[in-house]
Amino acid sequence: MRIVVCAKQVPDTEARVTVGKDGRSIDETGITFIINPYDEFALEEGLRIKERLGGQATVTMVCVGPPRAEEALRTGLAMGADAAVHVWDDSLAGADAAALALVLQAAVTQLGFDLILCGRVAIDDASAQVGLRLAERLGLPHANAVTKLEVQGSKLVAHREVEGGVEVVELPLPAVVTAQKGLNEPRYPTIPAIMKARRREIGRPGLAGLGLDAGKVADACRSEVLSLAPAPARKGGRLVAGEPQEAARTLAHLLREEAKVL
Repeated sequence: MRIVVCAKQVPDTEARVTVGKDGRSIDETGITFIINPYDEFALEEGLRIKERLGGQATVTMVCVGPPRAEEALRTGLAMGADAAVHVWDDSLAGADAAALALVLQAAVTQLGFDLILCGRVAIDDASAQVGLRLAERLGLPHANAVTKLEVQGSKLVAHREVEGGVEVVELPLPAVVTAQKGLNEPRYPTIPAIMKARRREIGRPGLAGLGLDAGKVADACRSEVLSLAPAPARKGGRLVAGEPQEAARTLAHLLREEAKVL
């Protein structure tokens, strides 16, 4: 089984993010970048499937991102991925989910695959579109936000949490699956594995090597970031005192008349 994991490098969840001078991107000064946590769930699941299948499976990571994104791929190699592919071109700066899906489609098609794993959402832009757009481009069945995954011969059994229960779906392979929190607990790479990963070769096909060019990427874009702004400061809370029934009536009045949410 050929498993491809699509990953993205994002700012650390502990990082203090500020808007850059251009007003359209973040200031990366002093920012630590990591593998997107949801993509890490996807990678861990790919590695676990590989381990269950023994020598009958391989895991390849694919990342579209600037030069610094190589570090995310090396982390994945240290965790146990068999190979990694890094795609970047300056024309990809600012590419949206639709354009990224186009690039990933070309990359995974060139690699060949039986199963594509992605994170449900990237924590930086929170668009939650890339995996689903990729499945649409490839014309493949997909399961979104999966919390349990089983490979049963030529099909997958995926569990998804829905309101009030769990939905179980079957998909024929090849397929695309996006990972949700709770699917697994990603492993920590060992120091020897980290050192070994730093010497591993990473594929760098470039847009031309994928049969793409800047014009095709630009045509695929469906959105553009016009500006970024920090979230407004939150106002202090208000304590509603009194007996429970009286407090409940006061709260309902405030929510309806002042907050305008009822």
